[in-house]
Amino acid sequence: MIRHAATLLIAITLSLTLPRAGATEEVVMGLSHSSVSITTNFAGSDILIFGAIKRETAIPDEALDVIVTVAGPSAPLTVRRKDRRLGIWVNTEAVQIDSAPSFYAVAATGRLTDVLSQTEDLRHRVSIPLAIRSVGAPEAVGDAQRFTEALIRIRTETGLYNQLDDTVELQEQTLFRSSIRLPANLTEGAYRTRIFLARGGEVIAKYETSIDVRKVGLERYLYTMAHREPLLYGLMALVLAIAAGWGASAFFRVVLRQG
Repeated sequence: MIRHAATLLIAITLSLTLPRAGATEEVVMGLSHSSVSITTNFAGSDILIFGAIKRETAIPDEALDVIVTVAGPSAPLTVRRKDRRLGIWVNTEAVQIDSAPSFYAVAATGRLTDVLSQTEDLRHRVSIPLAIRSVGAPEAVGDAQRFTEALIRIRTETGLYNQLDDTVELQEQTLFRSSIRLPANLTEGAYRTRIFLARGGEVIAKYETSIDVRKVGLERYLYTMAHREPLLYGLMALVLAIAAGWGASAFFRVVLRQG
């Protein structure tokens, strides 16, 4: 009995003092900007994401990969298909997307399909298609997946969705850095930023933070007025349009008289 108690005590002591599996490597990271201000002349911003890997043991022989994702606020939306009927383009079918990020970028030290297994991609929803949630579609729509693909294609063309393979620099399996471009047409909110460490396609560590994107100055004032006082905003816009038209007309009348 005493021997079994001593063995149990030793096992508990070792479990408390030995390093835990999976906790030998951690991400220590930083951002060049923790917030982005959208002004009237905002033309986009480059965010530098950098950091290091903190280790409790020696560097393993197997190569390390780093994956970075930045996701804007998500919202449901409807994707519609247009078809030509009697010479007119009309909406024919529609699929409701449950949640799609307004912006999404994923960068990696190599090709994403090479550095991350499908199982881990499904678990953490890293790739662009998995960042979009579309649970169901009308039975009349037989190719619902094409609606999601169309959304990805459109937002990729406008710079809102980006898959950036081979863009994360990793030095000596310890220091990493990557730059991600935020376009001008950003949505306000918290931009979820995740860092994954992977070996052999498996995620071994993860770190998460956020980038705050907000409108400031006149841009913020007009945005707030448009949402809180839509009638006042509409009247102000109408007055400004009338004033601009009258001013332009008066200017050209003066020019014509002098000519």
